[in-house]
Amino acid sequence: MTQYQHVTADTSVYRDGTIKLHGPEGFEGMRKAGQLAARILDEMAARVQPGVTTEELDRVVREMTLDGGAVPATLGYRGYTHSCCISINHVVCHGIPSDKRLKDGDIVNIDVTPLLDGWHGDTSRMFLVGDVPLKAKKLVDVTYECLMAGITQVRPGARLGDIGAAIQKIAESRRYGVVRDFCGHGLGRLFHDAPEVVHAARAGTGPELKAGMFMTIEPMINLGRAHVKLLNDGWTAVTRDKSLSAQFEHSIGITEDGAELFTKSPTGLDKPPYI
Repeated sequence: MTQYQHVTADTSVYRDGTIKLHGPEGFEGMRKAGQLAARILDEMAARVQPGVTTEELDRVVREMTLDGGAVPATLGYRGYTHSCCISINHVVCHGIPSDKRLKDGDIVNIDVTPLLDGWHGDTSRMFLVGDVPLKAKKLVDVTYECLMAGITQVRPGARLGDIGAAIQKIAESRRYGVVRDFCGHGLGRLFHDAPEVVHAARAGTGPELKAGMFMTIEPMINLGRAHVKLLNDGWTAVTRDKSLSAQFEHSIGITEDGAELFTKSPTGLDKPPYI
Protein backbone atom coordinates (compact mmCIF):
# COMPACT_ATOMS: atom_id res chain seq x y z
CA MET A 1 0.00 0.00 0.00
CA THR A 2 1.39 3.41 -0.99
CA GLN A 3 2.24 5.63 1.97
CA TYR A 4 2.20 9.42 1.82
CA GLN A 5 3.86 11.86 4.20
CA HIS A 6 2.93 15.51 4.67
CA VAL A 7 6.14 17.50 5.16
CA THR A 8 6.83 21.04 6.35
CA ALA A 9 9.97 23.10 6.83
CA ASP A 10 10.37 21.53 10.28
CA THR A 11 10.02 17.94 9.08
CA SER A 12 13.17 15.82 9.02
CA VAL A 13 13.16 14.48 5.47
CA TYR A 14 14.92 11.29 4.44
CA ARG A 15 14.28 8.53 1.93
CA ASP A 16 11.95 6.09 3.65
CA GLY A 17 9.74 4.94 0.77
CA THR A 18 6.95 7.40 1.52
CA ILE A 19 5.72 9.86 -1.10
CA LYS A 20 6.16 13.36 0.30
CA LEU A 21 3.34 15.92 0.10
CA HIS A 22 4.41 19.58 0.29
CA GLY A 23 2.70 22.83 1.12
CA PRO A 24 3.16 26.45 -0.06
CA GLU A 25 6.68 26.79 1.38
CA GLY A 26 7.84 23.78 -0.60
CA PHE A 27 6.32 25.13 -3.80
CA GLU A 28 8.08 28.46 -3.30
CA GLY A 29 11.43 26.77 -2.65
CA MET A 30 11.07 24.61 -5.75
CA ARG A 31 10.10 27.58 -7.92
CA LYS A 32 13.32 29.37 -6.99
CA ALA A 33 15.53 26.32 -7.50
CA GLY A 34 13.74 25.40 -10.71
CA GLN A 35 14.02 28.85 -12.21
CA LEU A 36 17.75 29.00 -11.47
CA ALA A 37 18.12 25.67 -13.26
CA ALA A 38 16.08 26.97 -16.20
CA ARG A 39 18.20 30.13 -16.49
CA ILE A 40 21.37 28.02 -16.56
CA LEU A 41 20.03 26.00 -19.49
CA ASP A 42 18.91 29.20 -21.21
CA GLU A 43 22.56 30.32 -21.09
CA MET A 44 23.65 27.01 -22.61
CA ALA A 45 21.58 27.77 -25.73
CA ALA A 46 24.12 30.38 -26.82
CA ARG A 47 27.18 28.37 -25.76
CA VAL A 48 26.51 24.98 -27.34
CA GLN A 49 28.45 25.36 -30.58
CA PRO A 50 30.81 23.23 -32.68
CA GLY A 51 34.27 23.22 -31.10
CA VAL A 52 33.29 23.89 -27.49
CA THR A 53 34.34 21.25 -24.96
CA THR A 54 31.87 19.72 -22.56
CA GLU A 55 34.12 20.60 -19.62
CA GLU A 56 33.87 24.27 -20.65
CA LEU A 57 30.09 23.99 -20.49
CA ASP A 58 30.38 22.26 -17.12
CA ARG A 59 32.48 25.17 -15.83
CA VAL A 60 29.80 27.67 -16.86
CA VAL A 61 27.13 25.57 -15.14
CA ARG A 62 29.18 25.50 -11.94
CA GLU A 63 29.84 29.25 -11.99
CA MET A 64 26.21 30.15 -12.68
CA THR A 65 25.01 27.78 -9.96
CA LEU A 66 27.35 29.29 -7.37
CA ASP A 67 26.59 32.85 -8.50
CA GLY A 68 22.91 32.03 -8.00
CA GLY A 69 23.52 31.17 -4.35
CA ALA A 70 23.25 27.42 -4.90
CA VAL A 71 25.56 24.43 -5.22
CA PRO A 72 25.52 21.77 -7.96
CA ALA A 73 23.78 18.74 -6.46
CA THR A 74 25.80 16.39 -8.67
CA LEU A 75 29.17 17.68 -7.42
CA GLY A 76 30.35 15.00 -5.01
CA TYR A 77 27.16 12.93 -5.40
CA ARG A 78 28.26 9.30 -5.02
CA GLY A 79 31.76 10.35 -6.02
CA TYR A 80 30.72 12.27 -9.15
CA THR A 81 33.17 15.14 -9.76
CA HIS A 82 31.28 17.45 -12.12
CA SER A 83 28.53 20.06 -11.91
CA CYS A 84 26.24 18.60 -14.58
CA CYS A 85 25.82 15.67 -16.95
CA ILE A 86 26.34 16.15 -20.70
CA SER A 87 25.22 13.32 -22.97
CA ILE A 88 26.05 13.33 -26.69
CA ASN A 89 24.37 11.38 -29.52
CA HIS A 90 24.12 7.71 -28.43
CA VAL A 91 24.75 8.52 -24.76
CA VAL A 92 21.40 8.02 -23.02
CA CYS A 93 22.22 9.80 -19.74
CA HIS A 94 24.91 10.64 -17.18
CA GLY A 95 27.56 11.60 -19.73
CA ILE A 96 30.67 12.94 -17.99
CA PRO A 97 32.06 16.36 -19.05
CA SER A 98 35.56 16.16 -20.55
CA ASP A 99 37.89 17.74 -23.09
CA LYS A 100 35.75 16.24 -25.88
CA ARG A 101 34.72 18.93 -28.37
CA LEU A 102 31.23 19.12 -29.79
CA LYS A 103 31.06 18.72 -33.54
CA ASP A 104 28.65 19.77 -36.26
CA GLY A 105 25.62 17.46 -36.33
CA ASP A 106 25.74 16.37 -32.67
CA ILE A 107 22.68 16.31 -30.46
CA VAL A 108 23.40 17.00 -26.80
CA ASN A 109 21.52 16.72 -23.52
CA ILE A 110 22.59 18.92 -20.60
CA ASP A 111 21.21 17.94 -17.19
CA VAL A 112 21.57 20.38 -14.27
CA THR A 113 20.44 20.31 -10.65
CA PRO A 114 21.18 23.38 -8.52
CA LEU A 115 20.54 22.86 -4.81
CA LEU A 116 19.19 26.19 -3.58
CA ASP A 117 18.23 26.76 0.06
CA GLY A 118 17.70 23.04 0.47
CA TRP A 119 15.58 22.49 -2.66
CA HIS A 120 16.58 20.66 -5.85
CA GLY A 121 15.78 22.12 -9.28
CA ASP A 122 16.38 19.19 -11.63
CA THR A 123 15.99 19.68 -15.39
CA SER A 124 17.52 18.83 -18.76
CA ARG A 125 17.16 19.92 -22.37
CA MET A 126 18.39 18.84 -25.76
CA PHE A 127 20.62 21.08 -27.89
CA LEU A 128 21.38 20.86 -31.62
CA VAL A 129 24.98 21.48 -32.67
CA GLY A 130 25.28 23.11 -36.08
CA ASP A 131 23.60 21.34 -38.99
CA VAL A 132 21.81 18.34 -37.49
CA PRO A 133 20.35 15.52 -39.66
CA LEU A 134 16.59 15.46 -40.04
CA LYS A 135 16.18 12.09 -38.30
CA ALA A 136 17.97 13.48 -35.23
CA LYS A 137 15.80 16.61 -35.20
CA LYS A 138 12.68 14.45 -35.39
CA LEU A 139 13.86 12.33 -32.46
CA VAL A 140 14.41 15.46 -30.39
CA ASP A 141 10.99 16.85 -31.33
CA VAL A 142 9.20 13.61 -30.48
CA THR A 143 11.03 13.29 -27.17
CA TYR A 144 9.83 16.75 -26.14
CA GLU A 145 6.33 15.79 -27.28
CA CYS A 146 6.58 12.71 -25.04
CA LEU A 147 7.60 14.81 -22.05
CA MET A 148 4.70 17.21 -22.46
CA ALA A 149 2.22 14.38 -23.08
CA GLY A 150 3.29 12.83 -19.79
CA ILE A 151 2.90 16.13 -17.98
CA THR A 152 -0.64 16.61 -19.32
CA GLN A 153 -1.65 13.42 -17.47
CA VAL A 154 -0.69 14.90 -14.12
CA ARG A 155 -3.57 15.87 -11.84
CA PRO A 156 -4.89 14.73 -8.45
CA GLY A 157 -6.69 11.42 -8.74
CA ALA A 158 -4.77 10.22 -11.79
CA ARG A 159 -2.36 7.31 -11.52
CA LEU A 160 1.39 7.28 -11.95
CA GLY A 161 1.07 4.77 -14.79
CA ASP A 162 -0.94 7.29 -16.81
CA ILE A 163 2.26 9.30 -17.32
CA GLY A 164 4.27 6.40 -18.72
CA ALA A 165 1.37 5.18 -20.85
CA ALA A 166 1.06 8.56 -22.59
CA ILE A 167 4.81 8.71 -23.24
CA GLN A 168 5.04 5.12 -24.47
CA LYS A 169 2.09 5.53 -26.85
CA ILE A 170 3.69 8.45 -28.68
CA ALA A 171 7.23 7.05 -28.81
CA GLU A 172 6.29 3.58 -29.97
CA SER A 173 3.88 4.94 -32.59
CA ARG A 174 7.04 6.37 -34.22
CA ARG A 175 8.84 3.03 -33.65
CA TYR A 176 11.23 4.57 -31.14
CA GLY A 177 12.45 2.76 -28.04
CA VAL A 178 11.48 3.96 -24.55
CA VAL A 179 14.31 3.42 -22.06
CA ARG A 180 13.23 1.35 -19.05
CA ASP A 181 16.55 1.25 -17.18
CA PHE A 182 16.24 4.84 -15.90
CA CYS A 183 13.24 6.79 -14.73
CA GLY A 184 11.99 10.00 -13.19
CA HIS A 185 11.73 10.35 -9.43
CA GLY A 186 10.34 12.23 -6.50
CA LEU A 187 12.43 15.16 -5.33
CA GLY A 188 12.35 18.26 -3.17
CA ARG A 189 14.69 18.45 -0.23
CA LEU A 190 16.00 15.08 -1.41
CA PHE A 191 17.68 14.73 -4.81
CA HIS A 192 16.08 11.33 -5.48
CA ASP A 193 13.02 10.14 -3.59
CA ALA A 194 9.84 8.09 -4.01
CA PRO A 195 8.05 7.53 -6.29
CA GLU A 196 9.87 6.16 -9.30
CA VAL A 197 8.32 7.70 -12.42
CA VAL A 198 8.61 5.13 -15.20
CA HIS A 199 8.17 6.22 -18.81
CA ALA A 200 6.52 3.04 -20.14
CA ALA A 201 3.52 1.81 -18.19
CA ARG A 202 -0.12 0.77 -18.26
CA ALA A 203 -2.68 3.50 -17.71
CA GLY A 204 -4.63 3.31 -14.46
CA THR A 205 -1.83 1.56 -12.56
CA GLY A 206 0.54 2.74 -9.86
CA PRO A 207 0.17 5.12 -6.91
CA GLU A 208 -2.52 7.79 -6.97
CA LEU A 209 -1.27 11.28 -7.73
CA LYS A 210 -2.03 13.82 -5.01
CA ALA A 211 -1.65 17.58 -4.68
CA GLY A 212 1.69 18.45 -3.09
CA MET A 213 3.73 15.72 -4.77
CA PHE A 214 6.98 16.83 -6.43
CA MET A 215 8.58 14.73 -9.16
CA THR A 216 10.63 14.74 -12.32
CA ILE A 217 9.38 13.45 -15.65
CA GLU A 218 12.37 12.78 -17.91
CA PRO A 219 11.75 10.36 -20.79
CA MET A 220 14.77 8.93 -22.60
CA ILE A 221 13.79 7.96 -26.13
CA ASN A 222 16.03 6.00 -28.51
CA LEU A 223 15.98 6.11 -32.29
CA GLY A 224 16.49 2.35 -32.20
CA ARG A 225 15.84 -0.26 -29.51
CA ALA A 226 15.28 0.61 -25.87
CA HIS A 227 18.23 -1.39 -24.53
CA VAL A 228 21.14 0.40 -22.85
CA LYS A 229 24.45 -0.54 -21.30
CA LEU A 230 26.65 1.10 -18.67
CA LEU A 231 30.25 1.94 -19.54
CA ASN A 232 33.22 1.07 -17.35
CA ASP A 233 33.29 4.54 -15.77
CA GLY A 234 30.21 3.51 -13.79
CA TRP A 235 28.15 6.50 -14.93
CA THR A 236 27.79 6.78 -18.70
CA ALA A 237 24.80 4.90 -20.14
CA VAL A 238 24.70 4.35 -23.91
CA THR A 239 22.36 2.67 -26.38
CA ARG A 240 23.34 -0.94 -27.03
CA ASP A 241 22.71 -0.59 -30.76
CA LYS A 242 24.55 2.78 -30.89
CA SER A 243 21.40 4.54 -32.08
CA LEU A 244 20.79 8.17 -31.12
CA SER A 245 19.06 8.96 -27.84
CA ALA A 246 17.28 12.10 -26.62
CA GLN A 247 15.90 13.28 -23.30
CA PHE A 248 14.03 16.21 -21.78
CA GLU A 249 13.29 16.70 -18.09
CA HIS A 250 11.10 18.98 -16.01
CA SER A 251 10.63 19.18 -12.26
CA ILE A 252 6.95 19.58 -11.46
CA GLY A 253 4.62 19.98 -8.51
CA ILE A 254 1.11 18.61 -8.48
CA THR A 255 -1.47 21.33 -7.80
CA GLU A 256 -5.18 21.04 -7.05
CA ASP A 257 -6.01 20.96 -10.77
CA GLY A 258 -2.88 19.89 -12.65
CA ALA A 259 0.87 20.46 -12.61
CA GLU A 260 3.18 23.43 -12.08
CA LEU A 261 6.40 23.32 -14.12
CA PHE A 262 9.12 24.58 -11.80
CA THR A 263 11.82 24.41 -14.50
CA LYS A 264 10.04 26.05 -17.42
CA SER A 265 12.32 28.43 -19.35
CA PRO A 266 11.62 32.07 -18.44
CA THR A 267 12.53 33.10 -22.00
CA GLY A 268 10.67 30.41 -23.92
CA LEU A 269 13.73 28.28 -24.71
CA ASP A 270 12.18 24.99 -23.67
CA LYS A 271 12.98 23.11 -26.90
CA PRO A 272 15.24 23.64 -29.92
CA PRO A 273 15.79 25.37 -32.20
CA TYR A 274 16.70 28.13 -29.73
CA ILE A 275 16.30 31.28 -31.82
